Amino acid sequence: MRRLTIVLGTLAAAASLTAGVPSATSPAYAGTGDLIVNGTVHHDPSGCFTSAHRPLTVENRTNNYVFVHDRAGCGGPAIGIVRPDQRSTWPLGISVSTQ
Repeated sequence: MRRLTIVLGTLAAAASLTAGVPSATSPAYAGTGDLIVNGTVHHDPSGCFTSAHRPLTVENRTNNYVFVHDRAGCGGPAIGIVRPDQRSTWPLGISVSTQ
């Protein structure tokens, strides 16, 4: 019985940790606010935005997470995340996707 309690407690802890983490494979929803990618403003952004210039500067003034990719068209896994109300520069970034 003690073993079952430990297993159930571990599963509950893992579920609570993964519930708060955004996923790059989650469906995209339009964010409210502005996303600025290398100086270009995208109002209420949704989807993927590619820039031809490096480094990639991302200013996230939305209520959603922004995922940074090192391939055009948001290909491949995300190499980083820009949280709401954060600004960051990515030397290898090429595109961003919004959740």
